[in-house]
Amino acid sequence: MHKERLKSRAALEAHLDGLAACDPRLKSVIADCGEVPLRESTDGFEGMAKIVVGQQVSVAAASAIWGRFAALMENVCAAEFLTHPEEKVRGAGLSASKFRTLCVVAEAEQSGALQFDQLVHLPPQEAIEQLTKLKGIGPWTAEIYLLFCLGHPDIFPAGDLALQKMVGHINGLEDVPKEKETRELTEIWSPYRGAASRLMWRYFAVLKDKEGIVL
Repeated sequence: MHKERLKSRAALEAHLDGLAACDPRLKSVIADCGEVPLRESTDGFEGMAKIVVGQQVSVAAASAIWGRFAALMENVCAAEFLTHPEEKVRGAGLSASKFRTLCVVAEAEQSGALQFDQLVHLPPQEAIEQLTKLKGIGPWTAEIYLLFCLGHPDIFPAGDLALQKMVGHINGLEDVPKEKETRELTEIWSPYRGAASRLMWRYFAVLKDKEGIVL
């Protein structure tokens, strides 16, 4: 079983090979997808802030808002974030709820209730439980943090609609599977579910271009 974190192209390629070995149906998918994006991100408060900022907005909007948000600080960290008044931060384009979520995260880190550097050493479910104790951080956000900021090798955000659609497509289902069914169907991909997540997002983009699949 690969335990190597998905923080390099070589690691991702190795995990994709393992994924194809445990589910031969994916060999053609991998071939069709070409290079699968690694989508590595920084960890800690900055990584979590980037995820929160990007929620429920387009990629272009998320990039623009993040640029303005990051420009407010010399270093994007909890201590510096907490020195800025709400109106200044929200002026970058954050909603009130996203501002409150980042305040909760920053205050938890500053108090020691949340230790980002310890999350990588925890079993994934325990790490997710620690993050979701924070108001505003749901399972999807926690899983995305583990997946891209920590490079966890065996995380599949089953609540993501694009991933659900691709899992349904792979399994020939008429209806898009819900989160519980998606988790069950993707157990076959363990311990390579981190690579599978990246592959399915890439596959969604490929099919969208070829066949016009839309959410």
